[in-house]
Amino acid sequence: MRPIRLIVKTNSEKYPIIIGRNLISNLSLIFKKNSISFKKCLLVLDKNIPNRNLKQISKSLKGYEVYKFVYNANEKNKNQKNVNKILDFLLRKNFSRDDCLISIGGGITGDVAGFAASLFKRGLKFVNIPTTLLSQVDSSVGGKTGINTSQGKNLIGSFYQPKIVISDVDFLRSLPFREIVCGYAEIVKHALIANKNFYNFLNENVNEVLKLKSPTIEKSIYESCKIKKIIVEKDEKEKNLRKILNFGHTFAHAYEASLNFSRKLNHGEAVILGMKSAFEFSRNRKFIAYKEFDSAINHLNNSYFPISIKNYFTTRKINRIVSFMMRDKKNNSKNIKLMIIKKIGGPIIEKEFSSYTVKFFLKKKLIN
Repeated sequence: MRPIRLIVKTNSEKYPIIIGRNLISNLSLIFKKNSISFKKCLLVLDKNIPNRNLKQISKSLKGYEVYKFVYNANEKNKNQKNVNKILDFLLRKNFSRDDCLISIGGGITGDVAGFAASLFKRGLKFVNIPTTLLSQVDSSVGGKTGINTSQGKNLIGSFYQPKIVISDVDFLRSLPFREIVCGYAEIVKHALIANKNFYNFLNENVNEVLKLKSPTIEKSIYESCKIKKIIVEKDEKEKNLRKILNFGHTFAHAYEASLNFSRKLNHGEAVILGMKSAFEFSRNRKFIAYKEFDSAINHLNNSYFPISIKNYFTTRKINRIVSFMMRDKKNNSKNIKLMIIKKIGGPIIEKEFSSYTVKFFLKKKLIN
């Protein structure tokens, strides 16, 4: 199957997303074809990248002066300390703004590396090579970078677009199945908020996607990126439309933070639980018809997915969850802003609710 190409055009940058197989063996050629020039590059590498892939990458970059920074990517290490380590490395090696930082890893690696690139001398060339399904369909597209703090997830960061995104599907073969589920969460989210036809396709082919069957997986990555591309092009800085991409995430981020970003619940699993919570909240407030609600919940109740927040929390955790929801970056009042879905494929609306209303909803979910 030939590589698929998408072009993202924002106010700050125009760049391609290339989706295909065996792309990392041809990085020099890809850079040349896309007019990306540099002499020196720093590879920010997730430590879990398989050695065979690292050998392919090194061979493909023989014409460049290459440095490597190995990063232990997890939510607890997604912090300013590691950004500073990358910046210090770039300074010690005398990088210029004409050089390049290349992220090779999942969404956490891309967020940290992209944030460092945005800070270094006010902007270093940035290339994103996402290696997880989650990063290929979501975090690598749109230029959001950022880090976590003790106060919550992704509260410090910048909008900084890459020069190119190279999504090599062959990376996915090395992932544990749990990571495939994690990425699928964002694929189905994009379908739920913006494209019912794509949702129907996923409904029929969910198991093929989870098994990485070709060409189903390539089509799913492409369609997911296309939805996000359209939204990002209309609203790069998340002032209006782009907020719909946060559907389910206010709950999800709070669930993650309440567990101290432990491995017990990864980001994609939290998003699945967050979307289920958002659908149930929408149904309880009579925003969505039962038929649409039932279809979505049945899809999200796949036996491979996390089923209920009751498996992770008790009623004693409600205040902690809500406190994180109130600190969400969308909020600008004492209320909690939630993205409410009216039907599969949209529209999505933003509404404010009191902390009491959200606490009451969570209490019912955890007791019943």
